Amino acid sequence: MALNYLATGPANAPVVLLGSALGTTHLLWQAQVDALAGRFRVVAFDHLGHGASPVPHGPYSMADLGREVLALLDHLGVEQASYAGISIGGMVGLWLAENAPERFKSFAILCAPALPGGGPQMWTDRADLVRREGAQAVADAAIGRWFLPAFATANPGLVAAVRHQVVNTPAEGYAACSEAIRDMDLTGGLASIDVPTLLIAADQDESVPVDAVRAVADQIPGAKFELIENSAHLVNLAHPEHVTTLLAHHLR
Repeated sequence: MALNYLATGPANAPVVLLGSALGTTHLLWQAQVDALAGRFRVVAFDHLGHGASPVPHGPYSMADLGREVLALLDHLGVEQASYAGISIGGMVGLWLAENAPERFKSFAILCAPALPGGGPQMWTDRADLVRREGAQAVADAAIGRWFLPAFATANPGLVAAVRHQVVNTPAEGYAACSEAIRDMDLTGGLASIDVPTLLIAADQDESVPVDAVRAVADQIPGAKFELIENSAHLVNLAHPEHVTTLLAHHLR
């Protein structure tokens, strides 16, 4: 299957892949795409089951999602790239770092754990709900976790655009990726990661608490950890310039 993607920047520049959050598309990274495309060939993609990517019947696994990213690299004819991912995009990044390190020069993992939060039943219930009622059934709750109230009030257009992405995510894709998170355990391979890795956490992230991100950083040899203040889960939207600066300094 071929993931949907948007490639921007010089054709001969180093490649950076950008993986988005559950229920969103490559458009989540637009601010970073615009800022990084002068120096990198930026490839922002839709996860399996999201956006305009294929939607096979689930459940999916992190291995399924990660192998699709590797297939995208093959499709692009890219031997090595850097990778940045937020939320489930970061979880996919950890899987790639553990299972295909030779394909990557560096990783930036934003607001992502190595173990699912909330317990397996929560993710099963969410998947069941979305299969019955569509992703619109979880959109408002997601937006409430992803943005601080003051930010949402000050940026209604941006928040509405993200909500639109969630509502329009294929039900099976959202549910199957929820099951991939439910079944994920990436803790066993963290100590073996030898690719330069940056972990970014948000101080008011209800979805992935700071301690969960710090625990990942503590287990990856030489990993760097950055805490961004006054932000909920979607830190790349709440503080786009800060995140872009961190990525530009770290990615290769």
